[in-house]
Amino acid sequence: MYSFTLSLLALILGYFVYGAFVEKVFGPDPARKTPALAKADGVDYIVMPSWKVFMIQFLNIAGTGPIFGAIMGAKFGPSSYLWIVFGCIFAGAVHDYMSGMLSVRNGGAGLPELIGKYLGMTTKKVMLVFSILLLLLVGTVFVYSPALILGDIAGDGSSTAIMIWVGIIFIYYIIATLLPVDKIIGKIYPLFAFALLFMAAALMICLFVKWPSIPEIWDGLGNRTSAATPIFPCLFITIACGAISGFHGTQSPMMARCMENEKLGRPIFYGSMITEGIVALVWAAVSSYFFFDGGAAAVGSDLSAAAPTVVTKVAGSWLGVFGGILAILGVVAAPITSGDTAFRSSRLIIADFLKYNQRPMKNRLMIAVPLFLVAVGLLWFNVANEDGFNIIWRYFGWANQTLAVFTLWAVTAYLVGAKKGLWYLITLLPACFMTSVCTTYICIAKIGFNLPPTWNFWIGGSVFILSLVLFFILKRRIKTI
Repeated sequence: MYSFTLSLLALILGYFVYGAFVEKVFGPDPARKTPALAKADGVDYIVMPSWKVFMIQFLNIAGTGPIFGAIMGAKFGPSSYLWIVFGCIFAGAVHDYMSGMLSVRNGGAGLPELIGKYLGMTTKKVMLVFSILLLLLVGTVFVYSPALILGDIAGDGSSTAIMIWVGIIFIYYIIATLLPVDKIIGKIYPLFAFALLFMAAALMICLFVKWPSIPEIWDGLGNRTSAATPIFPCLFITIACGAISGFHGTQSPMMARCMENEKLGRPIFYGSMITEGIVALVWAAVSSYFFFDGGAAAVGSDLSAAAPTVVTKVAGSWLGVFGGILAILGVVAAPITSGDTAFRSSRLIIADFLKYNQRPMKNRLMIAVPLFLVAVGLLWFNVANEDGFNIIWRYFGWANQTLAVFTLWAVTAYLVGAKKGLWYLITLLPACFMTSVCTTYICIAKIGFNLPPTWNFWIGGSVFILSLVLFFILKRRIKTI
């Protein structure tokens, strides 16, 4: 618990110290008109209260990632704490703040537009396809995973019950994607965000009251899983939300179109990422108790329990009936609210690329209908294949972090072009590190080239050095902004 407490304090300190430094490097201008004011359309560009924008941003980026990812990541041991803390402060929150603020500065532009502006048109076209595929994977995963939980809670857990919930959630996605952002998202997201934050706060209090003897950082950072899943790179793919996630860069432009002042960027973008890191840290500690300190037996489960089972067992045992309901509501709402904004982001990205006005409903339908047809195909694959969900999830995990790589490189190019001195290092080093993580993972993973896991450090180290060298070779080609 000492490691958990120190990690919690580090995240809070990171917001006030490093977050302020990153904000100073970017240089927000409170006098500049934001897209919400300059391009107001009553559909996607709408000024909303800052607290509501924060809550929506937090819920957009959260999903089940900081919960399920942290639960699975806790099996690696105390090293999960270090990745959540350092990843969140120096990579994820910087990634989210910079991508969000660049969207604000570029009229609410989507991620492919930003990447294209700073890395070239060819990269923009690749990222357009890559982003849409990732968002469709997110939408598919976040239809099925909450349906599994709801089918178990409100039904008998049968395939029929699950598919009924899949249909209900999918219909909601269609409605939320097409309606103006303040009609559904602006009204219900803050409530769901409260449920998710309540769950994390309540579990944190339980941790401090129980003070379990969970593994500490100084007990050793060795791998507590099998040798087939080495800490590098697997931990850094497993815990994405809560540390760094490329999906966040697709969500930030939505709230960049609702901010009234650039000075709100740090609490909304950097702050929501730190908040997500705290949620992930809480679940990593809870899961350490579950896996390594007899917690599984205490709540009537076993060590082989899947992440949703860990959530329902712990929430019900620790928080009582009311707390358990709110906790489960938070876990169900989180993926649903990330799924619908994934489809909404897809619509906006395609509309920006085609320069297609989204004020008329028929124009929104022209883009949304093909997206939902593709999603139905992915859902069919998910249901028709016994391991369909796991296959989609593995590809999503790698694609998610790969998107973060491109975003970090784009922001680095911006900082170089904007003549920010050596401060481009704040994104250059995370960019090199995540490039090595994603390259190593696809090399040794079964969904990739399936090379021996023992090659991980050789591959990762070589890629890190190579990417650093290539940056300094190509740096002189970056145009001054």
